[in-house]
Amino acid sequence: MEIFDLTIHELHEKLAAKEVSSVEATRAMLERIEAVDGQVNAYITVTPEQALVEAEAADRRIAAGDVAPLTGIPVGLKDIFITKGVRTTCGSRILENFVPPYDGTAVAKLKEQGAVIVGKLNQDEFAMGSSNESSYFGPVKNPWNLECTPGGSSGGSAAAIAARTATATLGTDTGGSIRQPASHCSCVGLKPTYGRVSRYGVIAYASSLDQVGPLTRDVTDAALLLGAVAGHDPKDSTSVNTPVPDYVAGLAAGVKGLKIGLPKQYFIEGLDPDVKRAMDEAIALYKSLGAELREVSLPHTEYAVATYYLIATAEASSNLARYDGVRFGHRAEDARGLKEMFAKTRAEGFGPEVKRRIMLGTYALSSGYYDAYYVKAQKVRTLIMQDFLNAFNEVDVLLTPIAPTPPFKIGEKLADPLQMYLSDIFTIPVNLAGTCGISIPAGFSAAGLPIGLQLIGKPFGEASILSTAYAFERETQWHLKKAPL
Repeated sequence: MEIFDLTIHELHEKLAAKEVSSVEATRAMLERIEAVDGQVNAYITVTPEQALVEAEAADRRIAAGDVAPLTGIPVGLKDIFITKGVRTTCGSRILENFVPPYDGTAVAKLKEQGAVIVGKLNQDEFAMGSSNESSYFGPVKNPWNLECTPGGSSGGSAAAIAARTATATLGTDTGGSIRQPASHCSCVGLKPTYGRVSRYGVIAYASSLDQVGPLTRDVTDAALLLGAVAGHDPKDSTSVNTPVPDYVAGLAAGVKGLKIGLPKQYFIEGLDPDVKRAMDEAIALYKSLGAELREVSLPHTEYAVATYYLIATAEASSNLARYDGVRFGHRAEDARGLKEMFAKTRAEGFGPEVKRRIMLGTYALSSGYYDAYYVKAQKVRTLIMQDFLNAFNEVDVLLTPIAPTPPFKIGEKLADPLQMYLSDIFTIPVNLAGTCGISIPAGFSAAGLPIGLQLIGKPFGEASILSTAYAFERETQWHLKKAPL
């Protein structure tokens, strides 16, 4: 097995035993990026010089006996994370040459453990998209089929795992942006409870929905990486001060006697037959392992997509007002006066999807429509949150599909934004409720495209969904399959 094929925990064992050095692992990963990323376009920026310096430092730590789980591990970051001295574009022309002066909290925690940052990963512009086609730096291609999208907006983070160009990555999830691409690329993606991981140093899209989480090759790695970045941060006022459990230690809890809910609103007509087959097989497997499965209801699910796009676009229109050519990134030339400079900078700097969402959000917040749209959406959000709490009075976790279909072709849904938005119909409610969810590999379509399974947990129930996912992974081989690159 090549070094770049190893998981975090497999490479950690070899590093600790000094069977391989971090410099060797990092060089192998950089050579892999050089060999295949031209086909995938998962990276916006590769940082070979800095990565090798960090790898040498990791090797010195290991030689001194100071070995944390992530010491010396090559990691990629979605280009939404602020990184000191490394340009951070958020997939947008308006931040094309922006170089931050500090690290965000999640990045700083990885560096404290000695992780090696090999580069910044492609994404939908400002995390707005379900297919990773809206990046200024071009679309990311799915390593399982280069004609298909990897999902979005953390498509680069998921594609890098599938292409073996990073051992693990971090992404962000506003409406499914970790779980949906993880499903489309056959890797593990975890969206933690809102407040579990600090958002300090993460470029904001929709502040009440955004959350940082891991994308990895297996469930054990997801537990390791979540444990490394989770915890209270006084720099983030939405960070919750609650203890972080040992997620790895809890993986073997098993599912015997566990109550798994099947929300009837998620198993609808129109679900792709291959997706339905994968869900049926997963349900049968959990029954065979001793779990108790029962139907539950989340009655306000049908309003989730509309509610999400009102709240998310409203918050986006506010957050993106800061990009005006004065303080950050791109500034238009040849403008006559300040107002024209603002207008030209934003017209040149933002792509079509970002402009569409800014206009939708500005309209929803405008005088005369605020109560009718934004306030009403917040009331419906409360009902959706209550649905989940009611369901968790009956069951321990929920099982659902991640997406209605396997990965779709690049360009297939670009002309129909509504169809694109519906790609996230099964993931959006988790963000509105503020709770946690995980996507794990659950099969392949007849065309050989990945299908993911979603497990949703109670608020701060990450340990429960990780152990439930681990029980499935131990009985299946889906996570071991490799993309044909």
